[in-house]
Amino acid sequence: MKRFAIVDLETTGNAASKGDRIIEIGVVVMEENGTIVEEFSSLVYPEKEIPPFIRSLTGIENDDVLDAPLFSEIVGDVYPLFQHAYIVAHNIEFDLGFLNDELVRCGYQPLHNPIIDTVEFARILMPTSPTFKLGQLAERLEMGHDRPHRALSDAQVTADLLLYLLKELQRLPERTIQHLLKIEGKLKSDFREFFLKYLEEKRYGSNNESDVMLKHGIAVRKQVPDRAPKTIQLPPFNTWKAQVFEGENGLGSLLPDYEIRKGQQDMTASVKQALEENNHAILEAGAGTGKSVAYLLSAAFQAMESGKRVVISTHTTSLQKQLLEEEIPKVERMFPRPIKAVLYKGKSHYISLIHFHYELERSYQDNYDIALTKAMILVWLTITRTGDVDEIQLPSNGRQFWHKVSSEQSSKTVRLGFTDDSFFQWAQEKAAQADLVITNHALLCMDIMKEESALPDYEHVIIDEAHHLEAVASRYFGVRMNYRELQRHLTQFGEIFHKSLYKEWSLQEDFYMNLMKGQQSIDEAKEELSHLSRYIYQSVKKQKRFGKGKSDIGRTQLLLKPGEMPSFIDTAKEMSHRFLAMIKKLIVHMGKMEEQLRMQLAVREDYSIPILLSRLNNQIDVCHQIRSQLIHYFDFTREEEVKWVEIEGEGAVNAIYLFSEPYDVAHLLEQRLFSRKRSAILTSATLSTDGSFQYIRKSLGLKDFANTIEAVIPSPYQFKEQVQLMVPNDFPNIKNDPDSFVEALSEAIYSVAEVTKGRMLVLFTSYEMLRQTYTLLKEFIDPEEFMVFAQGVSSGSRDRLKKNFQAFDQAILLGTSSFWEGVDIPGEDLSCLMMVRLPFQPPDQPIQSMRNERMQKEGKNSFMEKSLPHAIIRFKQGFGRLIRSSSDRGVVFICDQRLIEARYGKYFLNSLPEVPVSYESTRQLINKIEKWL
Repeated sequence: MKRFAIVDLETTGNAASKGDRIIEIGVVVMEENGTIVEEFSSLVYPEKEIPPFIRSLTGIENDDVLDAPLFSEIVGDVYPLFQHAYIVAHNIEFDLGFLNDELVRCGYQPLHNPIIDTVEFARILMPTSPTFKLGQLAERLEMGHDRPHRALSDAQVTADLLLYLLKELQRLPERTIQHLLKIEGKLKSDFREFFLKYLEEKRYGSNNESDVMLKHGIAVRKQVPDRAPKTIQLPPFNTWKAQVFEGENGLGSLLPDYEIRKGQQDMTASVKQALEENNHAILEAGAGTGKSVAYLLSAAFQAMESGKRVVISTHTTSLQKQLLEEEIPKVERMFPRPIKAVLYKGKSHYISLIHFHYELERSYQDNYDIALTKAMILVWLTITRTGDVDEIQLPSNGRQFWHKVSSEQSSKTVRLGFTDDSFFQWAQEKAAQADLVITNHALLCMDIMKEESALPDYEHVIIDEAHHLEAVASRYFGVRMNYRELQRHLTQFGEIFHKSLYKEWSLQEDFYMNLMKGQQSIDEAKEELSHLSRYIYQSVKKQKRFGKGKSDIGRTQLLLKPGEMPSFIDTAKEMSHRFLAMIKKLIVHMGKMEEQLRMQLAVREDYSIPILLSRLNNQIDVCHQIRSQLIHYFDFTREEEVKWVEIEGEGAVNAIYLFSEPYDVAHLLEQRLFSRKRSAILTSATLSTDGSFQYIRKSLGLKDFANTIEAVIPSPYQFKEQVQLMVPNDFPNIKNDPDSFVEALSEAIYSVAEVTKGRMLVLFTSYEMLRQTYTLLKEFIDPEEFMVFAQGVSSGSRDRLKKNFQAFDQAILLGTSSFWEGVDIPGEDLSCLMMVRLPFQPPDQPIQSMRNERMQKEGKNSFMEKSLPHAIIRFKQGFGRLIRSSSDRGVVFICDQRLIEARYGKYFLNSLPEVPVSYESTRQLINKIEKWL
């Protein structure tokens, strides 16, 4: 029976090589059957101070370890625990590295036992887990974990996790374990004995695998066909609606805290009216209205009654997940049959089984990340119903591998006569039978712009988070290219010309000659791309004139105006032509390769040939797209577009980003969406400005549709009692003295945080000011008092920063851009929302500056017609971060006196619910906050 020594260490930092030391060790010795043989735990004197962050994380203070033994005093007890055992740890490189460092220091031999890393093991066996941190895994699996970040407690939980993962491994289909065995040698952990053991058990024991099927030699979860009838008999809508909202078997019977909300009923009626009467609608639904349940009820009723699907488009994946996993299961209990709802995405989201099988057969050449990616996908395929990559948490290079095995590759394989029972085809079949097709704004824009449909046919669409539609449409109808992405494409092109792909075939010399020429063209294209990128980067860096600004994530931007910088544009255009000439040359070699592969297909039966042909055709398509986009980008005769370049301020000298967007997408949306669909329903919590939908109508192309239904449905929250809005009247003038403004802001953040105990989100409109403020705050805030996190400065994604913020009792989070919306921090985790400035787009941003210039020439007031209403919607989004439930209370602190003093300030205030407003000195406001909270 196998024995495991599960170890966890607490240390003074992350790097033993930099002098960090162990402060606590915990070891659990366990048999394979789960029997605990021995436990060991001890604090360790590290011979150095414990940093504040570590003290806060672990609860271990310097005084706690003063009388603790040195590691050399306990090494005689520790070393024998690992004899004849697998060493197990959660992130084993960390723990084993520190442990061996201490052992060597004490004169012992380092440990070279077989190992199991439970992070790696969890990634493989739990590939859909949103995180692989020990605490979150323990919480998800309902394992007791009373003392996280204490060594013995963490070791005990790691032991429980190990047992769970071994049982999950036992449950895998035989074919999956066979494939994992081929990959095992490239993984960190020593799984081989376990794979062989469980494989033997399956071969000679009971092997019930009724829930999986084999496709292209891979075990996948069985697809269950939906045979429910498309249309059903329903009662009259108003009768049914009354039963849903007020009947004893309605929503109240499902939700313990259910309250009848008039706004939700009104929205349900408005959505049904628009769908039934084939009208468009603009429906603003305040926070807490329950808008998603409202439109789902009407959309599902319409679909079941008519037999015609309704498309629902969202901006964020989190809302899609909420609709599918939370809202639809509730709503469908109001109907006589389940709602047929599918999440529908572009081909690149779905895995192609035939292409994945091809890659599995070539696992001998994988690096670690690719081997881990394959292992995760193999397990995931036994549980996924969708085959959607967004379900799985791939490692850093996993996305690059995904491009090789996505359904984008499979369409041309199918054209060559090879079936690819892939998830995209299954998604299409499910969508054809669906009541509700849930998608995103990008795919919706692709569908309305391309001749070939990207979505199943539909006549009715509900667009949630509709305030994003203009921005998404602008991005989609423009050009977006960057150096790294182009380099990635060129590297992928090179793979098709690699000799190793064809070494098993006896081929003529001209075949290999074409391979060499193709690879040479790729090298030349990379060189020309590098020259072009370096030239653009250096030119932007040197540019001193107006038109150079900062993006909201800190990149330097340069607006391109041919009349003002002809030399730069002409040179860049000429260099791009040289790069495009190499791409054209590459297309010629790919064409010859295609001919040669087709000749091979005629004389030999080898399934890899259509795979290679399919990938080659896709790469030819990508080459043509690169050519057309770059030609389009450097065509400055298109007066309806704005073009600019962005560079990373601290990045590599060729890290450039090229952008092109239309000034106005209203006419495109009018022609291709609103004029073609029977009803398009726009909804969001923020669509009106000063009580009017005029701005959103004009921006999205709805101004000429007279029968459009409009409604503002107020929030049920009692904002008057839940919110205090405060504006200080003593801040320095930011234009005259920006440094003093940042100092005053930093002092105000700290002073307010003292009163609110942190729990504070600060929203910036300038990334540069965010960085300056963060630097200043770090100078005088003790990390033991407040943890300060800043977007783009602290590591991690938006979700990671939000989780870190919520993990500490007293924390301050500084955010810009994406933090103005979509961040949900309910309850006591957030007591104060601070807005540094009113969220006007900076005048030096490319789209804004060119739009201002054009509207001025046309005799229009760009501020009143565009800048102000856009800022108001953004302002409302920011305001909405604070109150997320009827029990929330908090302060909105706005450090911009224009809200009170400027003539346009009233438009911002009029767009908010009625709340008390205070305009006093910073000190007076802080005293008010202290009394109110």
